[in-house]
Amino acid sequence: MLNQTIICQVKIKFVTLFTKIWLIFTVKTSIISHRGFNSKKIKFAMIGFALVLSSYNFSNVLSSEWFLLKKNSPTNPTPHVYLVSPNVLAVGLEIGKITKGKPVTYKSEPVDIINDRGWILRNREIVGYLVDEHKSIMRTLDKYEGKEIDKQWITEPNNYQITSSTDEFYRSGIHPKQVFYKIKPIGLAQVKPNEFESPKRYTIYLKLPQELTENSSYSLRFQGNVLENITFTYDPSRMPSEAIHVSQLGFHPNDPSKVGFLSTWMGVNQPIDYSPNTSFWLIDSQTRKKVYQGKIQLTKSKNQWEDNRRRNYNQTNVYLMDFSDFNRKGSYQILVEGIGTSQPFPIEEKTWEKAFYVSVRGLYHQRSGIALTKPYTTYEQPRSFHPEDGVEVYQSTIPLMDTNMGLNLGKIKAFEGLQATRTDQTVPEAWGGWFDAADWDRRIQHLQVSRYLLELARSNTNYFAELSLNLPESNNLLPDIIDEALWGLDVFRRLQTPEGGIRGGIESASHPKKYEASWQESHAIMVYGPGIWSSYIYAGVAARAAYILEDYELKLSKIYALSAEKAMIWAEQQWLTMNGPAVEIERERNLAAAELYRLTESPKWHEIFLDTTVFKKPNVKIYQSKKTQQEDAAFVYAQTRHPSIDRQIQDNARYALIEFAEAQLSWIDNTGFKWQKHPHAPLRWGSSLGSPDTITLMRAHQLTGNPRFWQGIILATQFSAGANPDNLIYTTGLGQRSPQDPLIANTIATGNNPPPGITVYGPFDRPKPKYWDRVFNLFADSVHPWPTDWPTTEGYFDVFRYIPVTEYTVHQTIAPTAYTWGYLASITDRLN
Repeated sequence: MLNQTIICQVKIKFVTLFTKIWLIFTVKTSIISHRGFNSKKIKFAMIGFALVLSSYNFSNVLSSEWFLLKKNSPTNPTPHVYLVSPNVLAVGLEIGKITKGKPVTYKSEPVDIINDRGWILRNREIVGYLVDEHKSIMRTLDKYEGKEIDKQWITEPNNYQITSSTDEFYRSGIHPKQVFYKIKPIGLAQVKPNEFESPKRYTIYLKLPQELTENSSYSLRFQGNVLENITFTYDPSRMPSEAIHVSQLGFHPNDPSKVGFLSTWMGVNQPIDYSPNTSFWLIDSQTRKKVYQGKIQLTKSKNQWEDNRRRNYNQTNVYLMDFSDFNRKGSYQILVEGIGTSQPFPIEEKTWEKAFYVSVRGLYHQRSGIALTKPYTTYEQPRSFHPEDGVEVYQSTIPLMDTNMGLNLGKIKAFEGLQATRTDQTVPEAWGGWFDAADWDRRIQHLQVSRYLLELARSNTNYFAELSLNLPESNNLLPDIIDEALWGLDVFRRLQTPEGGIRGGIESASHPKKYEASWQESHAIMVYGPGIWSSYIYAGVAARAAYILEDYELKLSKIYALSAEKAMIWAEQQWLTMNGPAVEIERERNLAAAELYRLTESPKWHEIFLDTTVFKKPNVKIYQSKKTQQEDAAFVYAQTRHPSIDRQIQDNARYALIEFAEAQLSWIDNTGFKWQKHPHAPLRWGSSLGSPDTITLMRAHQLTGNPRFWQGIILATQFSAGANPDNLIYTTGLGQRSPQDPLIANTIATGNNPPPGITVYGPFDRPKPKYWDRVFNLFADSVHPWPTDWPTTEGYFDVFRYIPVTEYTVHQTIAPTAYTWGYLASITDRLN
């Protein structure tokens, strides 16, 4: 067969060369004779070419390497093999390489043509994209090197042959019974204005007629030299398997829960079931010795729902491997009987601290108004949006809450509303804060980050007072975690009006221009007008800062206290004129009153809280409706220690919060991979699986010390920490596999790798095909099955244009992740 393939290749190439020469001769003679193109001669040449092809075995031609791979492909990649079940051998390989384009100085040439979209055409070739209106910067095109494997070739069992000199069954060479496969894009290169290429991760599953024999040697041969042949010894203890999922962070020795998972989905309707009697072991990564044994446990069948939405998010059975009672420090792997091992993971005392450090510093890498430089980071970029660099920010009058970027009370698109109400007044104090993924906004919602960090700092003051985060402020008198919280809070203190109102944030006139970095922003920049919603949010967070700062810097505490009360008083004046305020505004008013009461013990703030709390009644369920979602205020009031506290309402608030946490434990128990979400809530854009949902559990643990909540926190973070079907940790810079192509506007513009500490949204459920098909079409040849057919838990595609999974915000993903890992670090620190 191989000789026939080579002969076919030679003949085809000869005929192709002959036809090219014939066509060139025909065209030239037609031009020379001034008769135009001779269509009869061209048609005759093509017919001759087709006749020659038809004289060969066409199936052999199609299976040849010349047809299977692109002509400009680099050398064949070397695949690796592993077992996903005792009778299914997987072949994994990654094909393709991207060289990202870079911004360079644009040197115009007389032949250059710049089209209306900004692409620069030079000598009939696109050379780059004109980034700025001054025509000084050009972003070069991405480059792609790689090849593809013909999908029909993949599915043919006869293209694979397994032989063995030591396993009698396979001695003569055996083909698999069935072949299944899946392909994922891992990145996206724009190689032309309307042409994209993606490297691919192929996983090919070969269903074997008989299980392999341990310690026997095998050869896997591929028909047509499509892939390099592989020789391997079947030794499960030395064969990492993608079927085994475990946290890439590892565990603390005293963690009350230490688990891994086992699952495999081979494609549409192709799950794998495992025997419930299957054993697993922990093995020492260095000595290979077995140190622990257990049995796998089915956590969720492929046919069972995982929530009240009647959804199973895995499309295959998921099994748990529990080794919670193992507490010996070291580096380990999970070994599953007849399959293979996990990647190594540590059990050590600094596990959570290391993870927290990387995660929380993701906020530093999102800072606006400061240059990112050494020695604070190796991810460097210029200062952006600072008035000293000539940046002007204009006052608009529309409140954030009236736009679609806020509460959308006025049904107004933010960009249109900002420009329509823009004034000539500049606001030089409008700088600082944190960016999000693909925008330069700094909206009031970001204060959720400051709220979480301040809450975390108070959960273990001794631990966080000593923890250095290598920030520019690290040498001051405050803990670094508080410094980072104040970075996001200070921009809104600067945006406070003389009357006390808080402007809702800073926003450009539109989304960033293509390949334009934050320090190159050319859109007009504006601030929202002051609003009641933003003022209540700020008042609550500033009061919390003032309360915590009393232990560190009294003068600064008083500054925030005065600012918080001023904002609250202004908001209360607006409250009197409100006509049917939104639930979200009422919630922030209640929380701000609770925070100010805790800070000042003032009866007027206590009275507002008591008038607006839902906890006057016992047995209130926080998660029941929007009106009862006062969890933040419940936690604040439960921790307040003033003599004037209403004990009954405090007990009701405390009970409601703990009851909510108990419910979450039951929701965790009902999911295959132990992630946590409300059973009625969808896994949607902005609230998916990339970051752990553990805030309530951590608050309940602080109130009660119950280890069940500690256990729940650890379980709920496993999926986001890498214990998932992709074996991918959703925070950059951590683990063996993390996102490489997240939606970060600055790195897209510069062609740089992402900074560490960025937690993406992660996979979400049931993307709408009609809406997302235009995105999927960018990498349609690089995915199988079609994206909407993948299980939700395996639905992360590392392509920045797939925005719902690769985007992030500082308050929805980075802050909850940092809070979780920081809290676990602080708990285990007490035990050391």
